[in-house]
Amino acid sequence: MEEWVRVCGEKSLSNGEMIEFDCAGIKIMVAKAAGQLYAVDRICTHAYADLTTGFMNEDACTVTCPLHLSAFKLSDGTPQNPPATAALKTYKVKIQDEGIYIKLD
Repeated sequence: MEEWVRVCGEKSLSNGEMIEFDCAGIKIMVAKAAGQLYAVDRICTHAYADLTTGFMNEDACTVTCPLHLSAFKLSDGTPQNPPATAALKTYKVKIQDEGIYIKLD
């Protein structure tokens, strides 16, 4: 059985925004860039930094870590530059009943 968890209302996240979401001990970031929703692990894979305090490049659909400036693609979590080398885990996202949901694996 798939476990979809409601994060927030559909209208509570605007383009260019990132929000933090914790569920079952997992720290997740949900972001909206260019009309698309993304969900990735919220903690940088290089050093323990919260990516919701970083910078989103909406055109490139990336988030940049505020600590050492590694950027990650929101679509698949891949790092775009050092020092980070490991990808962020990504989660499926859907809109249902006017809410934003993510699928926990």
